[in-house]
Amino acid sequence: MSFFDLLKMVGGLALFLYGMNLLGDGLSRASGGRLERILEKLTNNPLKAVLMGAVVTGVIQSSSATTVMVVGFVNSGIMSLKQAVGIIMGANIGTTVTSWILSLTGIESDAFWIRMLKPSSFSPILAIVGVGILLFSHKDKLKNAATILVGFAILMFGMDSMSAAVSPLAEVPEFTNLLIEFQNPVFGVLAGLILTAVIQSSSASVGILQALCMTGAVSFGAAVPIIMGQNIGTCVTAMISGIGASRNAKRAALIHLYFNIIGTILFLGVFYTVNAIHPFAFLGEVATPFGIAVVHSCFNIAATLVLLPFSNGLVKLACLTLPTHEDVKEMSETDKTLSLLDVRFLEKPAYAVEQSRLVASVMADKSREAMDLAMELLHNFDEAKAEQVAQMETDVDRFEDELGTYLVKLSSKQLSNKDSETLNTILHCIGDFERISDHARNIKEAAQEMHDKQLVFSEKAQEELKVFERAVHDVLDLTMTSFKNGDLNLARQVEPLEEVIDGLSLDVKQRHVRRLRKGKCTIELGFILSDVITNFERVSDHCSNIAVCLVQVNEDEFDTHAYLDELRQEDNKDFQSKVLACREKYQLPPTKQERLAEKNAKLLAE
Repeated sequence: MSFFDLLKMVGGLALFLYGMNLLGDGLSRASGGRLERILEKLTNNPLKAVLMGAVVTGVIQSSSATTVMVVGFVNSGIMSLKQAVGIIMGANIGTTVTSWILSLTGIESDAFWIRMLKPSSFSPILAIVGVGILLFSHKDKLKNAATILVGFAILMFGMDSMSAAVSPLAEVPEFTNLLIEFQNPVFGVLAGLILTAVIQSSSASVGILQALCMTGAVSFGAAVPIIMGQNIGTCVTAMISGIGASRNAKRAALIHLYFNIIGTILFLGVFYTVNAIHPFAFLGEVATPFGIAVVHSCFNIAATLVLLPFSNGLVKLACLTLPTHEDVKEMSETDKTLSLLDVRFLEKPAYAVEQSRLVASVMADKSREAMDLAMELLHNFDEAKAEQVAQMETDVDRFEDELGTYLVKLSSKQLSNKDSETLNTILHCIGDFERISDHARNIKEAAQEMHDKQLVFSEKAQEELKVFERAVHDVLDLTMTSFKNGDLNLARQVEPLEEVIDGLSLDVKQRHVRRLRKGKCTIELGFILSDVITNFERVSDHCSNIAVCLVQVNEDEFDTHAYLDELRQEDNKDFQSKVLACREKYQLPPTKQERLAEKNAKLLAE
């Protein structure tokens, strides 16, 4: 084998691995995170779990990616260990799809249509179509489809390059002698294990084996144990992903390892026992790409059928290996929610965006709940509720830090336009959620001060505050609901109410000044009231920021001031009518002067 043959083989391997990676990425982006969400929901039934594991892996072309996702699911508490077992087994079956596709390289015929089934014949067509779409199309769906086509074409070009480069090895005695050594099950398993562990893809290592088969020097006697070893080697990726994860996530990685080790031992034990009694003639025959695909599939299907009934045993074995420590503290609800931001999900950006949106929704709810609770404290102070507000504010701070960091990492990934918009929206809004919780804390502190000093607002001030609080509660409700549901109609209702809240702020302050002049209120209470009102107004401002962000991102614009100026123009009848409706709904109790003026107006009318 010359230097140039070696160079061609290594280059072919590089193309093969890159093509496989590109193909998987394209398929993953095309699914838009839907496959991962299906995995979450359809795993209670073991058979369904196996089926879904096989389907998802067959689609994304990587059992390693599936098992890493499963480790992430378990780490986040989305999935239990029992649910994970079926998916892990199914992933082993799904990974055989690649070997079946690659087995098409062995097609030999002079018939035109049969030759067109050979990847080397139709791959150039896929490459031309895919590259054309990538160059001239700007639609995400088309570009994802094109990525799949180009990835497949590169994969097959790499396979052909490897096959052509290794064909001279058939004439090299050292190579053929090495393959004879691999007929020893131990050496064969180790060879497959090491190769797969290095490249971290059983699909790729099986593809390499299929390429070597094209030399005619690989017998089934050597191929069978190598395939067994490849199944064990693929566990390395999941084991690595389990580092730093929760105990249960590590157990999920161990289940993957134990499943493949036990399956290999059982299969080889039965296979070579039967072979000793009744020798298999095919072991001495030259292996073919098709034969490799058959062996690969038979092993994984057989292992799943045998071990699926003992899935609970695999769970117990993993738990015995990693027992639960008594001093392990139970995760708080906040920790459980934040665990959804698993770094393993970053490899599936569409799913990671969805997880980020879920966490942001919880953050929004916490901010709203903290504010509602803080407003209650102004009228009925309770130490336990005050502590709840403080804890919620701390939790929301954590959400902002961890979610913001996660989103920055996620932004470096290749995202669809829709996912990119969602990510930008979340990034823009989480700061406002955090500030709302800060204002809740400020109001809690004001209520605490009143409680400690035994201060009470006047009856009229309390009535006015209740109207104000109702408006703030409603603007929060509109904002958070529109954010969680992506409801732009609700988002557009926020700004008219925010306008009214600004007016309420001014009116309440003016009324307070009048009461202060008449000696009906103290300066100390006045400072507290002013502080509370300012916080209410700031909360509505942050709600406005969130709502405007939702609307502007959807309209592919982001000029907040221009949008608000246009919205508030006098000739905007729709906006003005909404403002009037809100003013009617959130009217302050009439003052003595207003009641007198109204009475005089009625008398004049009569």
